[in-house]
Formats: sequence, C-alpha cells, structure tokens
Amino acid sequence: MADLDTTPFYITTAISYPNGRPHIGHAYEAIAADVIARFQRLQGRKVRFQTGTDEHGLKMARKAEEQGRTPTDLADEMSGYFRMMCDALNVSYDRFIRTSEPDHHRASQAIWQAMEAAGDLYLDRYEGWYSVRDEAYYDESELVEGEGGDKLSPQGTPVEWTVEESWFFRLSKYQDYLLELLKTPGFLEPASRRNEMIAFVEQGLRDL
Repeated sequence: MADLDTTPFYITTAISYPNGRPHIGHAYEAIAADVIARFQRLQGRKVRFQTGTDEHGLKMARKAEEQGRTPTDLADEMSGYFRMMCDALNVSYDRFIRTSEPDHHRASQAIWQAMEAAGDLYLDRYEGWYSVRDEAYYDESELVEGEGGDKLSPQGTPVEWTVEESWFFRLSKYQDYLLELLKTPGFLEPASRRNEMIAFVEQGLRDL
C-alpha cells in the first residue's frame, strides 16, 4: 500500500461580501469546498478549511448608506446569515473569518509590512472605468452600451470613471517565479487551465 500523503492541505472559499443575504451561488461554492475538504481528510491529510465574509469596500459602504445604517451594523447582521447558511448545510469549516476581526487586521498588517520591506509596494495614480458591484476596473474595449447609451461592464453592471491615488503591488517582479510554479507538474489542474494561465503570464504581467 502506498504511503499516505500527510502534507497539510489548506482550502478557502472566496470570502463573500455580506451586502445582502447569501444566495444559491454562495451555497454552491461552500458545498464544493466542503467536498474537497472532506475528501482530503479521508486521505489522511491535516486540513484547514476557511470561509467567511469580507466586510470592507465601497460596495458595503454604499449599501449601508442606502439603508440608513453603519457598515458595521450591516456587516454584523448579514455575516450572521452566511454563517447560518454554512451551518445549515453542515459545511465542515475550521474557521469562519470576518475581515472586521482584530486578528485579521493584525495578519493583514503583517503581510503589508513584509511586502513593504521587500520593496513590493509603491504609490501611484490610477484611472479607469470602475464597477463598484464587480469591484473591478475595465478597459474601454471591454465595455458595452446599455439603454440610453450608458457604459456598462461586460457583466452589465454600471461603471464610473474613477481617478485615484493607489498603492500598487509589483506583480511584474514575480513573473518568472510564477511561470516556474505554473510549469511544475501537479501545481495547477486541469492541464487546459494551466496552459491558459501560462499563456496569460507569458504575455507580461502588469503591477496591481
């Protein structure tokens, strides 16, 4: 019998924005991650499974303002629904994280300080079409025209021209390192997605 792989296994869902109650898409993701976590435990691996909610950002602030309440009050209520969903589905998470928690703040600060010490952060100006709902910038060529001539994201969400001073991460510095990882057998599956990512990185990475 082959030796069991006892390498620790870490898995996380996306941490969802609790600007509303969870829907079937959130449930699907939690269940899919739970299936993987349970399978890895059966293989004898020490699993750390995390899920939770991301309670920062313009999306949360605007939704709270619409409802005449504070972002903290909105997050406290809605995050509870996400936890209830996971518990009702018997999702075997080890930690339900909220980004408003002090230990998350400490971890984020430690990561920031490490990146700063490595020279990976710099302040610059960014401008472009931004979707609050998607929390993403889009190139002019990606936009579609909505009713009345309004510009919309490829997903059909409203966009607004945004100019702001932002901190950038030197992602381009790690292009060769990422390519080496992606080309490592078993690092990313299936092969079709691995090849897609390799082609994307080989085009050249821009700082984030």
